[in-house]
Amino acid sequence: MTVKELDFMGTLLAPAAAAEEQPHSWLKARRAAALERASALSVPTTRDEDWRFTDLSSLYRLKLKPAAAAGDVDAAVIQTQFFPEAVRRLVFIDGCFHRATSSLPEGGGVRIANLQTALSDTGWQGSHDAIETHLAAIADVGQDVFAAANTAYLQDAAIVHAMGNGDAGSELVHVINVTTGREIGTSPRLLVVAESGARCTVIEDYVALGGAAYLTNSVCELAIAPNAEVNHIKVQREADTAFHIANTSVLMQSDSRYRNWSMSIGGRISRHNLNVYQKGTGIDCEMHGLAMISGRQHADTHSSIDHAFPHGTSRQVHKTIAGGSAHAVFNGKILVREGAQQTNSSQQNRNLLLSPRATVDTKPQLEIFADDVKCAHGATVGQMDAEELFYLKSRGLSESTARNLLTYAFAKEVVEHIPVASLVSVLESYILEQTRSKEA
Repeated sequence: MTVKELDFMGTLLAPAAAAEEQPHSWLKARRAAALERASALSVPTTRDEDWRFTDLSSLYRLKLKPAAAAGDVDAAVIQTQFFPEAVRRLVFIDGCFHRATSSLPEGGGVRIANLQTALSDTGWQGSHDAIETHLAAIADVGQDVFAAANTAYLQDAAIVHAMGNGDAGSELVHVINVTTGREIGTSPRLLVVAESGARCTVIEDYVALGGAAYLTNSVCELAIAPNAEVNHIKVQREADTAFHIANTSVLMQSDSRYRNWSMSIGGRISRHNLNVYQKGTGIDCEMHGLAMISGRQHADTHSSIDHAFPHGTSRQVHKTIAGGSAHAVFNGKILVREGAQQTNSSQQNRNLLLSPRATVDTKPQLEIFADDVKCAHGATVGQMDAEELFYLKSRGLSESTARNLLTYAFAKEVVEHIPVASLVSVLESYILEQTRSKEA
């Protein structure tokens, strides 16, 4: 590694070295193993195949500090980011739990808390086994230095435990991570455990209130038991100066359902690794992604769906809208293992370039080791359709209005089925605002 890469590794692992002693032996052991693994790994460069289109050298030059405490934020400012449907809410500011603006009602089929409360509150004893079983046990830290560093520092986290006796329409949780914009590094963590028969919707939200360069290094783990259903909406709307590295790992048991929406809107450089592991028959997985970037933004999405049992179904649609000199990357892998017969899997990646300087690198992958399957994938990259533009202009629309309408329709297809009306409204307003100023 170069001197800058070594310096950055020291910065990345510094919070782990200074972390408070962990009283729970199982978590202490997992943190120690992650620290050992992170210390053995190198930071990724374009020489690594999985990172060859994403250059993090500008991140390695930053002099970031760990976030020792939350920055000062007016509660009224944070409240403008809330969604009215979400009665349950966990708020983290610069990686620190903010109880004053969180909403932790009792009752219902879902209970939420930060990790320190969940492990110390006697009322949470019924959830301790689930937390110990799954926290820092789903995300693979073996080859991911960022996930390993996050786990090595793991002191607090957002915990969502769906108990299996709630109603899908009312069990909505908003986990909001607010960064005040200082030159810091944060390590957000989220664990969602859905017991058998449970249903819940979780919004994992990243918001910036300042303009300095900073790093968000997040890990989200979801454990979905048999016959459980989880809607998971990840919204990355960081500052344009931010670096956002995220790892989402999902473990699906028999006959479970997982629906994911991943929105990458902000960030100077963002990377999302989304991995789904099938651990039983009959799973149903949907993944919807949208990267909407402009200027010199860079958005990288790597996804993997591991079909290891029969009768699994997965559908993925990932779209990109890139303007200016923006660069988007998509790498989607579908693995059908031997014995995973009657798997039905499809993957589509569609990319719209609004500028001749915008670029997209796409790599859909299929690896199939079973013979009784139905699998398909495809990718398209192109600019605005001339015939569609001509049609709209012939109906009296101006050039810019026609382009904005088509861009909006392209993006809306991904967000319109999100099961949170106020969030859909926010995203649609953002898309409209962005399409008005996108460079043709």
